[in-house]
Amino acid sequence: MQISELNVPHKKKRKRLGRGPGSGHGKTAGRGTKGHKARSGYKRKATFEGGQMPLQRRVPKRGFRPLDKTEYQVVNVRNLERFEDGQTVDAQALKAGGLIKSLKRPVKILGTGPLTKKLTVQADRFSQSAREKITQAGGTAEAPAAPPA
Repeated sequence: MQISELNVPHKKKRKRLGRGPGSGHGKTAGRGTKGHKARSGYKRKATFEGGQMPLQRRVPKRGFRPLDKTEYQVVNVRNLERFEDGQTVDAQALKAGGLIKSLKRPVKILGTGPLTKKLTVQADRFSQSAREKITQAGGTAEAPAAPPA
């Protein structure tokens, strides 16, 4: 075996651009003639579609969805009738009673329907009519204090 017969893996040389006409990559250095791609600092937007109207601009826009809108779990006053007289009704009691699905989302009590039982209701929000109906029945409507601004 001779040194010339050794099978050494060939390492491909990198393409040296802009090194004169003899290199085959001189003058425009493989970038073609003019246009965006021929310029230095060229960067194409991810949404660019070659001058065609981009999909993001073709699709019609509808409505508005505010980022800070809080979605309350709603419970009506008539549903509080299932609790016993004098009981404290909070998020855990509402969850146990099957009136709300999650303890993570805030609860709002609305004033639909009658209330005859004296309850201490603890929720994040109350409608004005719900607050009135709870107090008329002899109960109290307690909402957590707003955090200081």
